Amino acid sequence: MAAQRTRLFQILVFFMCLGSFSALAQSSGTIRGTVRDQKTQEPIIGASVGVVGTTIGASTDLDGTFSLSKVPVGTHTLRISSVSYEAKNVPGLQVEAGKVVVVNTALADASASLGEVVVTAQRRTNTEVAVISEVRNAQLVAVGVSSEQIVKSQDRDAAQIARRVPGVSIQDNRFVLVRGLVQRYNAVMLNDVLTPSSEVDTRAFAFDMIPSSVIDRMMIFKSGSAELPGDFAGGVIKVYTKRAPEENFTSLGIQAGYRNGTTFQDVQKYKGGKYDWLGFDSGKRTIPDNWPSRINRDLPLTLQAAYGRQLPNNWAIRSGQAAPDLRLSFSLGRRFEIGEKQVGTLTSLNYGNYHVATTPNLTFYELGANRDATNAEYEDQAYNNEVRLGVVQNFWLRLNNRSTLEFKNLFNQLGAAETVIREGVDKVAGNDVRSYSERYESRSIYSGQLIGNHELANNKTTVNWVGGFAYTHRTEPDWRRVRYLRPTNVMDGDGVPVPFGAATGSQPVLTDASRYFSKLNERVESVALNVVHQITQDSTNKEGGIKLKAGLYAERKDRDFSARWFGYTNVGNTGATGSGARLQPIDQIFSLGNLTGQNGGFALQEGTDPNDVYTASNTLAAGYASLTLPLGKFTGVAGFRGEYNDQIVNNQLRGGGTVKGGQRLFSPLPSLNVSYNLSDQMLVRAAYAATINRPEFRELSTFRFYDFNLNADVQGNASLKTAKIQNVDLRWEMYPSMGEQITLGGFYKHFNSPIETFMNSSVGGANVLGYSTVNTQSATSYGVEAEVRKSLAGVSGSRWLQRLSLVGNASYIFSRVELGDYVMIPDASGQVKSTYVGDTQTRRRPLQGQSPYLINLGAYYNDDERGTQVSVLYNIVGPRIFAVGNNDNPTLYEVPRNVVDLVLTKRLAKHWELRAAWQDIFNQPVQLVQDTDRNGKYSSNDSSYRSLRRGSSTTLGLNFIW
Repeated sequence: MAAQRTRLFQILVFFMCLGSFSALAQSSGTIRGTVRDQKTQEPIIGASVGVVGTTIGASTDLDGTFSLSKVPVGTHTLRISSVSYEAKNVPGLQVEAGKVVVVNTALADASASLGEVVVTAQRRTNTEVAVISEVRNAQLVAVGVSSEQIVKSQDRDAAQIARRVPGVSIQDNRFVLVRGLVQRYNAVMLNDVLTPSSEVDTRAFAFDMIPSSVIDRMMIFKSGSAELPGDFAGGVIKVYTKRAPEENFTSLGIQAGYRNGTTFQDVQKYKGGKYDWLGFDSGKRTIPDNWPSRINRDLPLTLQAAYGRQLPNNWAIRSGQAAPDLRLSFSLGRRFEIGEKQVGTLTSLNYGNYHVATTPNLTFYELGANRDATNAEYEDQAYNNEVRLGVVQNFWLRLNNRSTLEFKNLFNQLGAAETVIREGVDKVAGNDVRSYSERYESRSIYSGQLIGNHELANNKTTVNWVGGFAYTHRTEPDWRRVRYLRPTNVMDGDGVPVPFGAATGSQPVLTDASRYFSKLNERVESVALNVVHQITQDSTNKEGGIKLKAGLYAERKDRDFSARWFGYTNVGNTGATGSGARLQPIDQIFSLGNLTGQNGGFALQEGTDPNDVYTASNTLAAGYASLTLPLGKFTGVAGFRGEYNDQIVNNQLRGGGTVKGGQRLFSPLPSLNVSYNLSDQMLVRAAYAATINRPEFRELSTFRFYDFNLNADVQGNASLKTAKIQNVDLRWEMYPSMGEQITLGGFYKHFNSPIETFMNSSVGGANVLGYSTVNTQSATSYGVEAEVRKSLAGVSGSRWLQRLSLVGNASYIFSRVELGDYVMIPDASGQVKSTYVGDTQTRRRPLQGQSPYLINLGAYYNDDERGTQVSVLYNIVGPRIFAVGNNDNPTLYEVPRNVVDLVLTKRLAKHWELRAAWQDIFNQPVQLVQDTDRNGKYSSNDSSYRSLRRGSSTTLGLNFIW
C-alpha cells in the first residue's frame, strides 16, 4: 500500500512539474486564431494567412488554426485567402511584445459578396454552438453538452453534467443511464479510448470521478455506426478533456458549500488516517505485512487471538461537527513556439472535500400474503466524508500544418470515510438491534492517451491513431462491522431494559462482528487506428462527397480482485449476548485485554471463502469499414464492424472446486445511417445497428458481497452470456439559427438474452435480501424523445427576454420483458441452477432499470454588459425497477424525485467572478419501495423499503482569472 501511495504521489508531482515548466516558456509578438467557413462554421484547412507588408505567413492546419510568431510590435493588417473563398483583410491588429493577439474569423464563398470586414467569434469545440454543430454534422443520432453550458449549471462532475442531456438520467449520483437503460448498456470513452470499470460489483464507470472543470465537451451517440464500439444499447458516451488554450491564462477558484441537515451539525464519525484529507489511506488500515496469506482456523485460539491484537483498536466513534464543503481549483494554460513547432499545455488541479449526513430508513416485510406487515424496521445515522483530488495535464504539439500530436493525462483520487449507526427492531427474532459500520473506500484512476492526427499530401486522406493506458485501483481497507442485540421489551430487576450485547458466536459471521479488506487492480492497454479517405469532394459542402472510413481497435484488460475478512468469536461463552465481555461498548469490546483466546474472551478467526478471490482478462480485437454516399439530399452511411472477444473469469466455488465464466465470441455488427435534408435548416435521420452487451467481470465471478447499507448479499453468476440487441432510430431535426436546435425522435430496441438484476432467495438470510444477475429470455424497448434549445432574442423587444434562452428535453419510454418460466441463477455456493420464476408479474414487466419517462428543463439568463448569468434547472426521472422480485419478495422500484437547481454567476471586476448555487432545492427523498400490491408498477399502495434525504446544498465561490 505504501508503494502504491508513493507511485500515485509521483504521478501527481510529475504532471505538476511538467505543467509548471511549460508556464515558464513565453512567445512575443504572436498572432493566432482560427479560420472557418462563414456558412457551415467548419474549419478551413490550408488557408493562407499573412501579415501585410511583411514576409510573415502560414497556412491553417487540420483544425483551421494558425499561428504567426515574431510579428513586429505595432499595428498590422492580416490577409487571409483560400481557394474558392473571398479573400479577407483584418485590419487594426495591435501587437505588443510578449502578448498574443487572437483572431478568429470566417471566409465567405467566392460567389458571395462581402460587406464590411468583421472579426467573428470563434466556434470552439467547447461552446454550445460548437456542440450543436457537431450533432448536426454527425451521420448518426447524437446529443451533447458543452463546457460553456457546464459553467452555467455549476455541475461539479461529469455525472451531474450528463443529466442535462436528452434521454439521460443519473443513478446513485454517479452512474449514467441513457434512454432509461441501466449503466451496463453504455460504452464510455475518454478521449476516444474505452475506460475501465470503476466498480467492483457492476459494469459501470463512475462519472463523479471526472471534475467538470477539465471537460471540454460530452457527446452521447445513441445510434450505432461502424467506428463506434459494439458493446452498447443505450449510448456511447464520449468525454473529451480540454486541449491547449487559444491564449495564455491562469485561474484560481475557491468555493464553500452549506448542506442542509449536515453543515455545522453534530455527526458521528470514527478517527481516520492522517492522509484522509487528500483522499489517500495512510496505510494504518491495511492487513499487517507479516500475516500469512491465510490464518488457519485449526490453530490454537490463543494464537488466533494474538493475530487480532495486531490490528488497532480503532472502533471508537466520536461526535464532531461537520465542516462546510470546500472546493479548490487551479488551472494554467500556456501556448508557445519551439522553433517552427507550436506547443500548448493545460494543467488543472482540483480538490474537493464534501460532507453528507443522512438518516436512512430500512424496512423488511413479511413473506407470503401479508406483504405489508413488517419483519424488521431500522433507522440509520449515516455520515460520509468524501475527498476528491484531480489532476489533468494535457500537451498539444503542432508539427506542421498537416500533423498534430496530443498527450492527455487524467488522474483522480477519491477517498470516502463512512460511519453508520443502525438502530431498530428485528420482529422475527424478537430483538432490538444496534449495528455499527465503519468503512473507508479509496479509488484511484489514471487514464492517458497519446493521440496523432495527420493529413496526407493528397489532401484527401486523414489518419488518426490513439494509444491508451488506463489503471484503476480500488480498496476497502478494514471495513469494521459489529451488531449488538437485546431481547425486545425484556427488563431487568429494576424495570430497566436489559443491556445490548454483541452478536458474536462460536463461528465468524461477516454481518455480526468482522473486519473486511478488499483490493481491486485493473489495467487496460489499447490501440486504435482510424483512416478517412475522401473519394469525391462536394463543391457545396466541404465535408460532403463520397467518403470511406476504416479502422482497427485492440484492447487488453486484466483484473485482479481479492477480499479477506475476519470475524470475532466467543471463547467458552456461547450463551446469551447479554453476558461477559460482549456487554462492553464498541470502543472497549475488542480491546487487547479481551482478545485472549481464552474463556470469557474473544478470538479473531478468518472467514475468507475460496470464492472471495478471482482473476479475469478480456481480449478485444475489432475492425470496421464504412462508406458515406451522398445522393442529392440523401446521405447514406453503410458500415460493418466485426468484434472478436475472449473473456475469461477464473472462479472458485465456496464449497471447493473451480468454474470459469466468460465466452469466446465473434460478433458481426452491421449498421446503416441515412439522413435526408429537407432544407438548409431541417433534416430527418433513420438508423439501424446491431449491437451486443457483454457481462462484466464481477457479474461472472462467484464472489459474494455483503452490502451493509441495503442489508443485502450480492452473488455473481458464472453462466451469464452475451446479449444481442437490434436498434432502430428515427429523428427529425431543425436548426432555426446558430445555437438553436429542435429535435423529435423515436427508437425501438429488441434484446435477446438481456442481463438483469434479480432478487435471489438462495442467498441472503433472515431480513437480508439477496441479489444476482441473470439472462432473461428477451425484451423490447421503444419510445419517443424531444429536445428544444431556443433563444428568445428577437421574439420580443424586451431586453430581458432577449437575454433569455430555454433548453428542454423529454423522453417517454415503454419496455417489456419476456422472462420465460425458468432462469439460470446461482445458489449461495456459486453453483448455477435452473430456477422456476413463478410470479406472473415478474415474468412480464418493464425492463429492469428502465425509466418510463425523463424530463430536463433549463432557463438561462445572460447579461454580458453587467457580467451576470442566472440559470434555473429542473430534472425528474420516472419510476424504475431497482431489482426484479420473486415469490418471496416483491419487485423493488426507485421512486421519482423532482430536482431543482438555481445558479448565479456575477463578474465583479476584470479578473474576478462570483458564483453562487442552490442545488436540489426541494430535497425530496431518495426512496426504494416494494411492489406490495404486485400490480407490476409503482403506485401509492407500495411500501417503503429504503428512504433518505441528502439535503439541499448552497455554495458560494470566487474565481480569479488572469
